[in-house]
Amino acid sequence: MSENERAASRTAVLVCQGRAAADGRFAVGRFGDAVAVRLLRAAEREAVDEVRAGMPPEGWRARTVYESVRACAEVVVPRTVAIDDALRARVAGRLVILGAGLDTRAWRLTELAETDVWEVDHPASQQDKRARLAEAAPETTARSVRFTPVDFATDDLGAALDAAGHDPALPTVWLWEGVVPYLTRDQVRATLSALAARTAPGSTLVLNYQSPSVKAAAGRLLARLLGSAVMAGEPWRSLWKPRRMASLLAEYGFHVTSDDSLLALAVGLCSPTRGRTSLRSGRVAVAESR
Repeated sequence: MSENERAASRTAVLVCQGRAAADGRFAVGRFGDAVAVRLLRAAEREAVDEVRAGMPPEGWRARTVYESVRACAEVVVPRTVAIDDALRARVAGRLVILGAGLDTRAWRLTELAETDVWEVDHPASQQDKRARLAEAAPETTARSVRFTPVDFATDDLGAALDAAGHDPALPTVWLWEGVVPYLTRDQVRATLSALAARTAPGSTLVLNYQSPSVKAAAGRLLARLLGSAVMAGEPWRSLWKPRRMASLLAEYGFHVTSDDSLLALAVGLCSPTRGRTSLRSGRVAVAESR
């Protein structure tokens, strides 16, 4: 495995496994992602197949992977549905996905047919995704996909988007999913500052974040102790209460119009809620630029 592959996000793979495990099983008619499984390597599909079959493997390490994928499947369903609904209602030409990982929207949402999509991610993760796409060869549903490699720790987001053809004078939908918990508070502020500088009136920010939860934190600690490579290598660094997040977004010109827990969303979808702690702490907010 190359250095770039080692640096690619493990969380992105877990989320993709979760979507693949849930496809056609949870919230049928509202959730679906037939592309996800195609982006997974053969070894990564094993846990997905076990979860879909309801057959936990023997051995604590294999069982830990199984439970991680099973739990992730429950979390990604309400999160994905809420975000997809927000995008369908608002996307009008430009969508920028921050920390895109193995996101599949540009290959499965037909509503993006007249939309240019910028996928912004760490160079190593993006290289890994492009290799997976080359192997799977899914058909693009978006008007265009512009891969924009950015190391948020060292690169200028605005300069990278300029180079990729993004026009800050036109309204944009920004999607920031599955990233905020892994950033420090200063890094969250720095990213919002960069977005604010490129956000035209009429733009929207769709944001997924985590609120504080003692039980959720304890669960992640236990997973690390049990040997979860994802939990060990990509820890949470910032958690936000809804009021604090709304206040933060207001500082950068965004007014929150909705902010829902994944638990409430899952209940509304009649989707599984076995992992109520994780669902209760996860949130999806939609904010409009002022």
